[in-house]
Amino acid sequence: MNALDFSPLFRTAIGFDRLARLADTARAAAEAPSYPPYNIERTADDSYVLTMAVAGFSQSDIEITAQDNVLLVSGKAPQANDEGRYLHRGIAGRAFERRFVLADHIRVEGASLQNGLLHVSLRREVPEQLKPRRIEIAQGAPQRPALEGRVEAANSQESGAQAA
Repeated sequence: MNALDFSPLFRTAIGFDRLARLADTARAAAEAPSYPPYNIERTADDSYVLTMAVAGFSQSDIEITAQDNVLLVSGKAPQANDEGRYLHRGIAGRAFERRFVLADHIRVEGASLQNGLLHVSLRREVPEQLKPRRIEIAQGAPQRPALEGRVEAANSQESGAQAA
């Protein structure tokens, strides 16, 4: 069984199509080519570094794009007209495209290329409104000045209407 059927879920739930896309992406990633090799390193609680081995590629040969929680790293093979010189060519110089699904609130901070390794820095930045916050507990009776003012105004209008 290679495919998951989410149709029963979609009949009763709204907004879970992202779950199906994520499952499809994970399945496709397992079947994708493994070139170039890469490491994902956690450098702090909310920081990560993606390191890809891209020997033979220069900065102008590599393109990094982040859009809709997907990081796309692609490289076009440098054009060399040296075909007649090589007796054996074991260092891959072919074009590649790697996609990485990013969790919510992961932002690409930057990238650097040194010694044939591409380093992409990532950081999780949760917005303030989504972070947990502590609610202080006050002592005494709850204060509701806006509500009390409206109730008193309504009572005075009712008593004025009854007097007339």
